[in-house]
Amino acid sequence: MKILVEAVAKSLVDFPEQVQVRAVENPQATVLELRMNRADLGKVIGRQGRTAKSLRTILAAAGVKQRKRFALEILE
Repeated sequence: MKILVEAVAKSLVDFPEQVQVRAVENPQATVLELRMNRADLGKVIGRQGRTAKSLRTILAAAGVKQRKRFALEILE
């Protein structure tokens, strides 16, 4: 899942070399922390959060298949 989020984020931003994804395991879910250049933050979030919501939907659908929960946090 980490690779999936990283690949999607790198395709959206102007500075793909600065995209970092870190997985943090919790008892309830795996939290994926997405960091990028501050200038690219709006591109990943999208208008009214649509792109971020789509990324979270993809994670939820893939999580069902793996029987795990995933959460996405977008950090500066």
